[in-house]
Amino acid sequence: MKTPNLFKNSAIAGTALWLGVFALVPFLLICAASFMERSPTRFLEPVFSLQGYRMIFTPGFLKVFTTSVLLAAVTSAVCLVAGYPFAYILARSNPRYRNLLLLLVIIPFWTNSLIRTYALIFIIKTNGLLNALLLKLSIISKPLSMMYTDFAVLTGLVYTLMPFMILPLYASIEKLDPRYLEAARDLGAGKWRTFLHVSLPLTLPGIIAGIMLVFLPALGMFYIPDILGGAKSMLVGNFIKNQFLTSRDWPAGAAASVVLTLIMAILLIVYYFSESSSRNKAVVT
Repeated sequence: MKTPNLFKNSAIAGTALWLGVFALVPFLLICAASFMERSPTRFLEPVFSLQGYRMIFTPGFLKVFTTSVLLAAVTSAVCLVAGYPFAYILARSNPRYRNLLLLLVIIPFWTNSLIRTYALIFIIKTNGLLNALLLKLSIISKPLSMMYTDFAVLTGLVYTLMPFMILPLYASIEKLDPRYLEAARDLGAGKWRTFLHVSLPLTLPGIIAGIMLVFLPALGMFYIPDILGGAKSMLVGNFIKNQFLTSRDWPAGAAASVVLTLIMAILLIVYYFSESSSRNKAVVT
């Protein structure tokens, strides 16, 4: 019994050490940097200041933040609407084909997302595959201009983040007890009523988890707006990157990073309470 306990304790200690060194310590350094002053000769001036937080409350940043939140919300909504039916079919599919379908969802992770984003250019550019197909089918009379637009950025975000929505939805739907659905049908509930009053509430933790895994990366991803949106798309991730690498305003970039972390913490709290509420409902039922 000592050996398994030793392995368990070692694994927990190693994980805690890894997270402490590579997650907690960098975050604490970012928090400290957000309360310092910008230095013209060095990265930071070790003087207490709220200069960074004043920067993120300027109209320019608030506009960028609003645009980012809106685009991230639309990305999350599109991934949820498109991913929920697929996850439901995946969870209720024949076990013989389920592993293959899961493999198809996971395959994109085998390729670098930056390479996949560049591959999208060959599909949505003016003389790309999508325009060529639409022209051949006589659906359009001239090529559509899709590159360097919000549509291109949205397409890239949805394409990249869709698996992060499907997987938690699949895990939540798979745990859904079919007896609840049968009971609802026996009581006269139709398909839509059963979905709204049984399936949706019981899979809410998976929905919130999927939204978290899509919404937050959509706020922070800077390379997709850079590649597909060009100079026209400025999101929070681009702002943070520019503050650290271009403007060399580390306090402003650190303050924006802290704000994103606080948003993540709020979503984690919401997820925790939704998970607890769903568990309590299942126990009562």
